[in-house]
Amino acid sequence: MKFVIVLACLLAVACAVDERSAVTTEERVQVNPDGFNYNVETSNGIELNQQGKVDEHTNSVSGSYKYTAPDGSLVVVTYTADENGYKADVKV
Repeated sequence: MKFVIVLACLLAVACAVDERSAVTTEERVQVNPDGFNYNVETSNGIELNQQGKVDEHTNSVSGSYKYTAPDGSLVVVTYTADENGYKADVKV
């Protein structure tokens, strides 16, 4: 299960952060024994926010990312990954 959650985190980061973009705001990372928070914003307007929780009963990741599509529309993806799988809600 932890592998699925880690994979979901990496997938979200890979989708959200374009390697040609420079990080314009300070990347904020907070890691605790019971979870983490991660936030980043890039110079081309991509924003990523993630939170994870870990305890003896729950392992979950939730977050969102948004970016401007090539046609100029704003795309917002909100997701969760937990014992029920990966679920994403996409709004364009």
